[in-house]
Amino acid sequence: MSQFAIKPLTDEPQIRSALGDLLIETVASGGSVSFMHPLSPEDADAFWQDSLGAAARGERVVLGAFDGENLIGTVTLLLKLPPNQPHRAEIAKMMTRLSHRNRGVATALLRAAEQLAIAHGRTLLVLDTAVDDGAAPLYEKQGFQLSGIIPEYALKPHGGLTGTLIYWKRIGAAAA
Repeated sequence: MSQFAIKPLTDEPQIRSALGDLLIETVASGGSVSFMHPLSPEDADAFWQDSLGAAARGERVVLGAFDGENLIGTVTLLLKLPPNQPHRAEIAKMMTRLSHRNRGVATALLRAAEQLAIAHGRTLLVLDTAVDDGAAPLYEKQGFQLSGIIPEYALKPHGGLTGTLIYWKRIGAAAA
């Protein structure tokens, strides 16, 4: 059992503020999560407002990890996929506060997301992570299989290109 409380997040001002701070910190420290540095608080808030709105519509689940009252990590499970892909879900926006890295937060979030995917009847999880400073070791430790690398896939937050690693994992009944 994790020492951190993991729960789905809803669109509340204090939650959006904490998510915005986490996103800004992640981007500033070089995390490749689709944004460039510097990321404004307004842009971070707009992203989370949209994301939490999609969660309210059942299109995704945004999970938060808490150390007491403090949001220390998040991951998003994307559920709304094309009609020919009802069996899969995608892991996105995995972030952990710098102060809480290497303490099991990301592992706990990933396991919770996987259990939610199974509960939603999904049998395949996919994700991608940056070649440079991505979380490949974490994903591989959790049983994700590397499909391949796409070179020069995206800009790093502080400039320059990085490739992306594409991973997959069978879950639930398909894993047996």
